[in-house]
Amino acid sequence: MHFFRWALALASLAVLCGAAVVMENGLPILWGKTSSLLSNLSGSRETVTLDPWDYPQRMVMYRLLINASDPYMGSMGPGTNQNPLWGLPLQLAWKLRSGRLVDPTGADSCGQEGSEHVCIAASSWWGCVNYYLSVIPFLAAVEAGVVGEGLPRIEIQVPAQVAQDYCTSTKTCSSLHADAMAKWVTFFQSLKDISASDMREDEKKDQILGLMWAAELASLSTASNTCAERQVLGQVITCLTGVSPDSRLILMCPPRRQKQYSGLEGSFSESWLSSAQYLASTHFLSSVEMSELLMAPLPGRVLLDSDKPPNIADLSAEENHTLYVFSWINSVNKWLGGSLTTLWQRAMCSSSAREKGRALLQDVALNPRFALASIFSILTEMAMGC
Repeated sequence: MHFFRWALALASLAVLCGAAVVMENGLPILWGKTSSLLSNLSGSRETVTLDPWDYPQRMVMYRLLINASDPYMGSMGPGTNQNPLWGLPLQLAWKLRSGRLVDPTGADSCGQEGSEHVCIAASSWWGCVNYYLSVIPFLAAVEAGVVGEGLPRIEIQVPAQVAQDYCTSTKTCSSLHADAMAKWVTFFQSLKDISASDMREDEKKDQILGLMWAAELASLSTASNTCAERQVLGQVITCLTGVSPDSRLILMCPPRRQKQYSGLEGSFSESWLSSAQYLASTHFLSSVEMSELLMAPLPGRVLLDSDKPPNIADLSAEENHTLYVFSWINSVNKWLGGSLTTLWQRAMCSSSAREKGRALLQDVALNPRFALASIFSILTEMAMGC
């Protein structure tokens, strides 16, 4: 508890020092804009179309997921907002506030938080990745029967200016991204059975979190493979053929989405993806409180080639530390051929080991005095006890 209080204080300090604030009134930024959309859904008897490239409408999907799954999350602990699915809208809020939903080429104004209509740029790699962390879980919850009761039929529609190879139904998502859809459906189908079982509350919690993280990793794997290469409709349209965007052709020519960012931002995005492996192995409870704790020191803007971490002047000490930790872990893991990730996963072999892993994770992420090199001896000792 002493460390936890210290970590919360550090996270608050990080916010004050300039990190991206992802909360308003205890909820993800612009969460309030979903209230009217939710009311319209509840009062409609006809088919309703949701545009996942509209920020509030993507948030509505999260709100429906959380509202529908809350009754089965009692094992997560006392208090409000303990549902681990809160980590997903908070991720989206950080991406918006830090400018990562903006078009990296500057070709359009989507992704600007201050705009009257907050859209998500079709060319944003971060927005593309989040698609698979929002639309696929939502459709899986509908398929599992967790979301939908008392609501009209909901259809997902991708705007014409967005590449049309995004899946928009349970059928197409199951066909194109079978593993991610199957794992999310399993997660939502299992919620009712696990919550109603005779297991101890801590066992229920561990099982639910394990299934959720397996699904989230599957979504991230799909996103990683898909978003780096996917083209944006009408972008770079003259690179080979000079065809007009009106032709609605998707031309396979550079720059591809991830290559439109600086090399430093690209490296950070890889480290960010890899970090999910460590969180997942500990069955991290991504409640509002715990998610905000780890998101507070994430970089509050898109990184530039001119940035020199851990000495970026307009980022806080905590943000610079996060970039250093991410870079160190990713570099060491690559140098060792993935052995660090493998050792971490092997060490998280039981509920008690995962509890120690969560404390270690917070120490690594938030304590600048922690000696990163000691992580090997700690994990080796933990793995030997398995």
